[in-house]
Amino acid sequence: MLVSWNWLSRYVDLTLSHDELVDRLSLSGLNHEGSETVSLDGGKTEVVIDLEVTSNRGDCLGHIGVAREIAVLTEQPLKIPTIEYQETGKKVSDRLSVRNEFESACTRYTARVIEGVKVGDSPQWMQAALQSIGIGIVNNVVDVTNYVMMECGQPLHAFDANKIGGDTIVVRPGQTSSDGKTKEMLEAIDHRSYELTQDSCVIADAQSALAIGGVMGGASSEVTDTTTDIVIEAADFVPLSVRRTARRLKLHSPSSFRFERRVDPVGIDWASRRACQLITEIAGGHVLSGVIDTAEAVAARPPIVLRLSQLERLLGIKIDAETAARILVGLGCQAKPGDEIQCVPPTWRHDLTREADLIEEVARIHGYDKIPEDAPIPVAPSSKREFDSAMQRLRGVMTAAGYSEAMTPSLVVEKLDSSLSPWTDRPALQTRTAMLEGSKILRRSLIPSLLQSRAANWASSSMQADLFEIAHVYLPAAAEKTGDEALPAETYHVAMIAGGDFFTAKGVIETLLNRLGVAGELAVESVERDGFAVGGVVALSLQRAGEADLALGYLGILDEKLVSSCKLTGPVVTAELSADVLVEHSHLVPQQQEVSAFPSIKRDLNLVLPEAVRWDGLSGVIQSAADERLADLTYQETYRNEKADGKDRKRVLFTMELQSLTETLSGDDADGIVESVVKKCEDELGAVLMR
Repeated sequence: MLVSWNWLSRYVDLTLSHDELVDRLSLSGLNHEGSETVSLDGGKTEVVIDLEVTSNRGDCLGHIGVAREIAVLTEQPLKIPTIEYQETGKKVSDRLSVRNEFESACTRYTARVIEGVKVGDSPQWMQAALQSIGIGIVNNVVDVTNYVMMECGQPLHAFDANKIGGDTIVVRPGQTSSDGKTKEMLEAIDHRSYELTQDSCVIADAQSALAIGGVMGGASSEVTDTTTDIVIEAADFVPLSVRRTARRLKLHSPSSFRFERRVDPVGIDWASRRACQLITEIAGGHVLSGVIDTAEAVAARPPIVLRLSQLERLLGIKIDAETAARILVGLGCQAKPGDEIQCVPPTWRHDLTREADLIEEVARIHGYDKIPEDAPIPVAPSSKREFDSAMQRLRGVMTAAGYSEAMTPSLVVEKLDSSLSPWTDRPALQTRTAMLEGSKILRRSLIPSLLQSRAANWASSSMQADLFEIAHVYLPAAAEKTGDEALPAETYHVAMIAGGDFFTAKGVIETLLNRLGVAGELAVESVERDGFAVGGVVALSLQRAGEADLALGYLGILDEKLVSSCKLTGPVVTAELSADVLVEHSHLVPQQQEVSAFPSIKRDLNLVLPEAVRWDGLSGVIQSAADERLADLTYQETYRNEKADGKDRKRVLFTMELQSLTETLSGDDADGIVESVVKKCEDELGAVLMR
């Protein structure tokens, strides 16, 4: 932000030298980038200061905003110009009408009309002010709009009123032909043509576009030497809309720069009236009475309580109530001294929303240099959330298993999202405008994002990237839900993708559950889901004694066609688990367990079972039969011999370790436990013991 020394002096008495002033500004948050003396027409010179203005301080993108900072730093009064001009009896509504059909991009649009102006050169003082900060000279009307913008930070635009078709201004989106192929075009005042999409905020008349809202005006309605009647536009365009349009068109301007950082909603009218005052003084003409305003009055901001005790606690020094209130009032707040200062922030300070913001304001104006390095600030030890501790342990397991952590966008392309959605069949939520090119779908699963990342790694470096990610997914609510119930379920998931086999991935999940201390047995159930190989995906759940199974997630092998469409080679296995469930049922602090002082006995068993019996089913029966005396159960191998055992039969070899906490088990005791296990397996699973 370039500011002129002479221009600043119109609003505040500059009692400090140049070096002292820039040092004070730097210490208060407006960093001094440099200063130079520029030459102006007529042999005059001007000192210009370059200040770095952070994105949250849009109020300092005008000379008055910087002067306000100087005024409170030096305890000088701020001199804001008084606006006075005469209005005619003719109403502005008799000459012009305005419709706002795009309130999501333009929250407020105001217009005033001045008739009978004489376009010519600006006075020398205005030309000198604009030239000093690098603003080009056009004519007295356009120069006034630029001057007011650099004065208060509110962009303005002047239209030739006689070039507005139908005497109507319409704020609307850009239009597209009925066949969707031809988009609206506009020749801007830089005499280049720009394409207007439905995401662009367009200022138009009854027939065609006149300007790109918040970015640049159009050539068809610009003020020229023949202009006699003008319309002064002062509006509030939504920062995100302006930023997207400016970036898409590669068209950045001083106006877009300020709208992207938000303007003062109350200052819009002040800037409009100030422009009318200067134009009538410089170019003549008369202002039609009234103003067209498409929005309601700006609502009062809620008060913020500033506690002096909190001020001292955070800063480590005492600042009396009078000083704190004086600083806040100097910055434009409404505040009165007291142990608790009820402070109402000004409309131009969007960044003041909480007590900590007010404390920062008091500290920076009072002076950070006045806070001793050894100021006693009480610090309380912090601790990690259980979620963070669990995720840290999860990351340790995944990286130890050879996975790299990925961070992917929450938006995916529709085709990929629809091909992989194991959690829900309900349609995904969409953004109104694409945050990423072609990506408007809020993901219902992390797997599509990881698949894209794996494919990108393979395409760029032929690397088989094994990845995992911890992030949100957005599961749409059921159609019959309304109100808050209709909001999506925004939950944390952890997903993994690799080129290994199914059982390796399952082993990683089992290790993860063990390291997190999740109680219960991991159970699998065959399911069918789009995007996975037929018979190659299972639903994972936790089985715990006396409780219903707890859904955990999915594990499976991706369909070959989907893998090939991503130009990947080999099988791809993936899994996705609910991180919320993992955290809720984790036990991160190891619990003391009694260790038996008595020896254990190991027995190997070989059972012939139906092919349909899975290990989790068999292990559950064994554990229930052996009771607490089963210290460990280890799977060894599976063997199939159709001739010896019959069709759809298999042999499963496993080892049981038996141990008691109260006594030494004898051989007869172990034999009795084995008989109980075999009998229960025979009765419930149709098993036969191989001897």
